[in-house]
Parts: sequence; C-alpha cells; structure tokens
Amino acid sequence: MPEIRFESVGHRFGTDTVLGDVSLTLAENRVGIVGANGSGKSTLARMINGLITPTSGRVLVDGLDVKRDGREVRRRVGFVFTNPDNQIVMPTVREDVAFSLRRMRLPAEVAAERVDAVLERFGLSALADRAAHTLSGGQKQLLAISAVLVAEPAIVVADEPTTLLDARNARIVGEHLASLDQQIVVVTHQLELVENFDRVIVVDDGRVVADDSPDDALAWYRAALA
Repeated sequence: MPEIRFESVGHRFGTDTVLGDVSLTLAENRVGIVGANGSGKSTLARMINGLITPTSGRVLVDGLDVKRDGREVRRRVGFVFTNPDNQIVMPTVREDVAFSLRRMRLPAEVAAERVDAVLERFGLSALADRAAHTLSGGQKQLLAISAVLVAEPAIVVADEPTTLLDARNARIVGEHLASLDQQIVVVTHQLELVENFDRVIVVDDGRVVADDSPDDALAWYRAALA
C-alpha cells in the first residue's frame, strides 16, 4: 500500500494561514477527510499530488517530495475534481479517456484495450462515441473517474466528488470509489460516503482536530456541528 506523509506541513495564502503544522501518515486503503467550508481540507488533499505545495514542511508520496518530484508524484496520484467539467477536455467519451494515456506512449492496441476495459467497468461502453458535454452529471463524473483510472495510478484523491450530483448518482459514484483497488483519499461533506472507510480525519481551521475510525471521528464531527 502506498504511503502519504505530511511532515509539519503549513500553507499560507498571503497573510492567511490555510493549514498550520499538520503531521500525518496515511497508509490505509480508504481515508476520508471532512470539515466545514474553508477548514483547509481541500488544500490538504490537493497537496497529495502537488496541485498545491506547502509553504512550510513537506509532503511525501512513497518518499517522493511533491514539491521537488511533482511530475513523478502526479504519475502515481490521480485527482478527481468536484466538477467533472473541469477535467473533461476531449469531444467524445472514448477520446477523453484515451487522452489520459497520451504521455505513456503505449502501443495503440494496448491503449485501446485499457480504454475499453475502463469504459466497461464504469458502465460507459454504450456511450463511448457520445459527445462528452451531452452526458448527465453522474455520467460525467464517472467519465472523469475513468479518465483518471485508465492511467492506473497507485493513489486516487477525490475532492467532493458527489457534491454536484443527485442522491442516486452520488450513491453510484460513491460505490465505485469505495470499490477501487487503489489507495483512495476522499474529501466530502456527505458523511455517509466515508462511513465504511478505514479512517476519517476531521480538519478545522487549518488543523487536524480528530483522526480516528469513521464511527468515532464522524461522531466527534457531528457533535461539533450541533
């Protein structure tokens, strides 16, 4: 299992402290991160693949420093955004998934097999030649996840992946995420999404305030919200 380490990590935006002195080691298969808007949870998650880099301390992914070794880290860490429109870049479903393999220089038949397999896995085979912009919100999020998974990252980070979806599609996306073989880190406001995870971290005001089993961490968070 991959290991993610935050070593005395801080992040400032101008004069504002977004994260302050966070130290964590994430080695579990499924990790949830929850917290209020503006708590710093998304900043924490985006540091795992170097979308944001720390202003103090360091973040390591299997020993690779996200600031120094960003390109290699991003090969290992796939990122799913809240809004799939932010990461769908090609005209059709098949083309968008295949686009993720462009830098790997795979033989054409190998790339095609991988694209077909991931489309089948996420129930998108019948939509392969459909214009991506015509998909429903749930289908777009499954397309975004497919485009991440086809590159076979070791870690998948998902930042509020069900926030824009209705209940049915949120459930479908959540079930797919929970079933992944990769290590997965999910940031969410929808607490049921991480209730069966291995570990849940609660972030508040840029600091980790609870870090425990889902039952205990979520109970702490719900009590804090009451």
